[in-house]
Amino acid sequence: PHTPAPTRRRFRVGGADLSAAVAVFLIALPLSLGIALATGAPLQAGLVAAAVGGIVVGRLGGCPLQVSGPAAGLTVVTADLIHRYGWRTTCGITVLAGLAQLGLGCLRVARGALAVSPAVVHGMLAGIGITIAVAQLHIVLGGSPDSSVLANLRDLPAQLADLHPAALSMSALTLALLLAWPRLPGRAGRLLRRVPAALVAVTGAAATAALAGLALPRVELPSWHSHALAGLPEGPVLGIAAAVLATTLVCSVQSLLGAVAVDKLVAARPGPQSRVGRSDLDRELLGQGTANIVSGTLGGLPIAGVAVRSTANVNAGAVSRNSTMLHGVLVVVAALLMVPILEEIPLASLAALVMAVGIQMVSLHHIRTVTRHREVPVYAATTLGVVLLGVLQGVLLGIAVAVALALHRLARTRITHEEKEGVHHVRVRGQLTFLAVPRLSRALHLVPPGAHAVVELDGSFIDHAAYESLQDWRSSHAARGGTAELAGRRDGIRTAEPAPAAACRCRPWTPWRNHRSCFAAAPAAPAGQEAGHELARGISSFQRNTAPLVREELARLAREGQRPSQLFLTCADSRLVTSMITASGPGDLFVVRNVGNLVPPPDEEHGDDSVAAAIEYAVEVLGVRSITVCGHSGCGAMQALLAAGADRPDTPLRRWLRHGLPSLARMAGDRPDRPRLAGRDPADAVELLCLTNVVQQLAHLRAHASVARALAKGELELHGMYFHVGEAQAYLLARSEGGTVFEDVTEGVGGGEEAREEVRAASPRQV
Repeated sequence: PHTPAPTRRRFRVGGADLSAAVAVFLIALPLSLGIALATGAPLQAGLVAAAVGGIVVGRLGGCPLQVSGPAAGLTVVTADLIHRYGWRTTCGITVLAGLAQLGLGCLRVARGALAVSPAVVHGMLAGIGITIAVAQLHIVLGGSPDSSVLANLRDLPAQLADLHPAALSMSALTLALLLAWPRLPGRAGRLLRRVPAALVAVTGAAATAALAGLALPRVELPSWHSHALAGLPEGPVLGIAAAVLATTLVCSVQSLLGAVAVDKLVAARPGPQSRVGRSDLDRELLGQGTANIVSGTLGGLPIAGVAVRSTANVNAGAVSRNSTMLHGVLVVVAALLMVPILEEIPLASLAALVMAVGIQMVSLHHIRTVTRHREVPVYAATTLGVVLLGVLQGVLLGIAVAVALALHRLARTRITHEEKEGVHHVRVRGQLTFLAVPRLSRALHLVPPGAHAVVELDGSFIDHAAYESLQDWRSSHAARGGTAELAGRRDGIRTAEPAPAAACRCRPWTPWRNHRSCFAAAPAAPAGQEAGHELARGISSFQRNTAPLVREELARLAREGQRPSQLFLTCADSRLVTSMITASGPGDLFVVRNVGNLVPPPDEEHGDDSVAAAIEYAVEVLGVRSITVCGHSGCGAMQALLAAGADRPDTPLRRWLRHGLPSLARMAGDRPDRPRLAGRDPADAVELLCLTNVVQQLAHLRAHASVARALAKGELELHGMYFHVGEAQAYLLARSEGGTVFEDVTEGVGGGEEAREEVRAASPRQV
């Protein structure tokens, strides 16, 4: 809402964008030539596509940091089109595919493309990778490939018997450099690894071939005056339409999935985040369509987002779309001025480079993922379909298998009945739909009248027919003197019925006593065990209502580990719900709670190491950037400090509260900067002690060695906070001319930039 009016800016390239553009250019140059070689297109076509992808998509696309150009995923489709229709018609098909992408972008259906099962996408890429690797293997060995994978496999023994030592040696050198360069050890290795391995491999092979005087087929870049441009598509209408559909599908899906992946890379990038927001997928589709129209018209290969170049762009520190555009400009310069150098590259070296890319497309990580999600049939069907039938046919086969598998899982429901100690257990595993109603009825009627039954639903959905059947049986069973209990064992159950009026609308922090009606009915708890039953019912409510909402985020945290940026030290009082008053979620806060939010000084006799250990762990291991000490109104520990007498027995609680005696002494002293709340003085002595205690514990905190070191380096901030329970109001510690003040957070944060700067400036280090 406060964004200033847009102003015209000159094209400016920062240092980060410039270095990223150079890194991407060095990767794109050999790969573009290699992909053009693999498709059978003129080698200039790869350079045209790289330049157009960088400049046009970089300027118009919706994912600024994604780098587009000729992609390995399009190799099989393009090679098949060139074989069938010729190069000029293939360029015309590329133009028509770009128009189709523009139409899809105008219809805003980009998100719908992401509905394709990831197993289909991974299988498509694996099939394309296998096809590329098998075809390029013939060039690596010194021969020429066929257009069919089966033909290439059939001819492979004959090719192995007729090896060309020069081509094989340059291919082996290229592959060795590709594998060894990223693994160079030591400090020198870290510096050398900044040069892309693909560039090193191709340059090394070209230099070796030139020095050794090897007679090898090399890159041939004819004059741009004879460069072939697009022509009108010629061929059967259905064949051309299928070709346009296949090109559009592969280009669009690969580009959109690449944009989503780039968003994740940017979010996970360490250091300050760039000003680039999340990708606009519809705009990305429009940019890709425009680029394919331009590339096809100029005689270039089809264009899509490229994972290797995009990853390099993000990892090199790019912060805007300028890096992508500049890389395209560098490709244009190279295509015009570096022709003699490019023509020294052996074709066998480019083939080895593209073969390595094809092998990498068969990702073990993707295979493990589809195995974990039980989608191996979809992956296998798509891969084999692409290899044996073609890309479009393979993708359609994979989608058909995915739909069949989903229907099978929806219809496959296991229902069992067993009796244990007089209780009849009916277990339903899977989705409960109308298809399973007959088997459900048979299992339920095995429960005799008057018996106690437990129906365990292990699934996530119940449709209308199953819901009605289950409720009718439950009512009739209760009418005949029996009891029935429904239990969702894992993810809770979602029904196709609208939520009843009495459905739970409570928040996760609602006190138990206010929403007991939301829990499933249970037998009365024995005397003295009510609290345990409340806890169990609360856990059950969490599993049904909240767990499905947070499971994905918690799974991510379980994989990546905790990386909180804040240490929050507060009181153990049950009325302080830290996640609620800070609007934080899992993984945000590292919380330490104790009686009175006390921080024992490190040099105090009979000190407490538990708090010191938590502080040291948070600062030195987790690397938190901020520590907040939070007190609250009506603190029982502060009341006990005020009421302490000399005749009190020496107990663990009293020994712990001795760490609060400096706060009591600070309050009793004649200090001009006694803390107060903004707009008023403390209501009573207890509130004054609560405020003073926060200030005193911050002083104790600074005495810890780990905190002192982080403060000296400027890597840590300390903050004081006071929460008034009765008013549900939070106050942040600041300093004004009148002394130490706890300011209203809403006034400090919501009152404009001047107020925000005032709160930032008044850090507790100044207290």
